Amino acid sequence: SSGINAEWPLRPGSTMTKKRRNSGRNKCGRGHVNFLRCTNCARCVPKDKAIKKFIIRNIVEAAALRDIGDQSVYKSYILPKIYVKLHYCVSCAIHSKVVRNRSREMRRVRTPPQRGPPGRQQQQQQQQNAQKNNN
Repeated sequence: SSGINAEWPLRPGSTMTKKRRNSGRNKCGRGHVNFLRCTNCARCVPKDKAIKKFIIRNIVEAAALRDIGDQSVYKSYILPKIYVKLHYCVSCAIHSKVVRNRSREMRRVRTPPQRGPPGRQQQQQQQQNAQKNNN
């Protein structure tokens, strides 16, 4: 009688339940996927499992942009942008609110969320609700 439970699984041919259809990955038929490092905590994460976020920002924040434009010799000079692709492990993405956990029914919905800054969607929904209530 070693530490292994000989009666598990209880029924022959039974399998464990799966929480997600893709097991939380996008590997499909590939056997191995390269690893990335989480931007936040440097944990090794498979490339297909990592939560990716692509950020495009101005080099200068909006407050100083006008001052630089006034002081610049070139009137039509456009400042370059910073392009950064962030890779998060699941725990860091949840902690920093990049993604949220969803109910069992909502996990089946595979359509990507609407694009745009976070907060704008709530404002649009509130405006639509206000218009419906007015009519």
